[in-house]
Amino acid sequence: MAGIAGGAVSASGMRRLPLLWTLGILMTTAASCGGDKTEPQTPPPPPPAPTVAVEQVRSFPHDTASFTQGLVWQGGNLYESTGRYGKSTVRQVELETGAVIRSTPLAPQYFAEGLALVGDSLLQLTWREGVMFVYDRATLRPARQIGYQGEGWGLTTDGRSLIVSDGSSYLTFLDARTMNPQRTVQVMDAGQGVADLNELEWVKGEVWANVWHTNRIARIDPQTGQVKGWLDLASIVPPVTDPEGVLNGIAYDPATNRLLVTGKLWPKIFEIRIPSLGIGQ
Repeated sequence: MAGIAGGAVSASGMRRLPLLWTLGILMTTAASCGGDKTEPQTPPPPPPAPTVAVEQVRSFPHDTASFTQGLVWQGGNLYESTGRYGKSTVRQVELETGAVIRSTPLAPQYFAEGLALVGDSLLQLTWREGVMFVYDRATLRPARQIGYQGEGWGLTTDGRSLIVSDGSSYLTFLDARTMNPQRTVQVMDAGQGVADLNELEWVKGEVWANVWHTNRIARIDPQTGQVKGWLDLASIVPPVTDPEGVLNGIAYDPATNRLLVTGKLWPKIFEIRIPSLGIGQ
């Protein structure tokens, strides 16, 4: 799928053909003179990143009509972006009860996606509409709009940059003030690109990403794009009849080391613990 900041550029081109042809002649000559005939060996890909299970700490009610696309926890407040045309919102939710404290609907032509908090503003992507909505966090009133190209899926921030997924295997880093593209990394595991990157969260210096239509979360090195590990959440996935009711939603609170996860149309939000990573109360 198209990236917000554009795709990768091929490193090959017609200008390289004469060089390769010349090298071929030199290799042939060396072989005829009794040189080393050993073909260069391609190094094997690295092994897949390890997978760990998670432990459920507790659960909280969740609106089963909420098609969760983004989740943010900050200062005891839970914010959620919900999707689908004609049903998209940004909302503040009371975690303990699942009650919606306040909600702002999007116009029916918009399909809401990822959500991030920058200062006192909530930023919300849209899927194919090329519009990022900016809201006042305290009131959820729309403040302005920012245009972009390509699809919007997941959104998070490391405190300096916005990090965006577009459903491909690439993450794009944008300047949080100017929205100018900074760099793009491809997410890789065992030598293969990891596509369908969806909801994102910044956790202890890593980008965590839901992988669409799976029960796994990838832990990604933000500098290299390499997957450092996988979280297996199959043990907490509730039965949901809608085939699109999949795992999607990660919220981490560094102040309390608390991690929340949910899914589209799920009846619960789960607080989880990952002892091997030192995450969870």
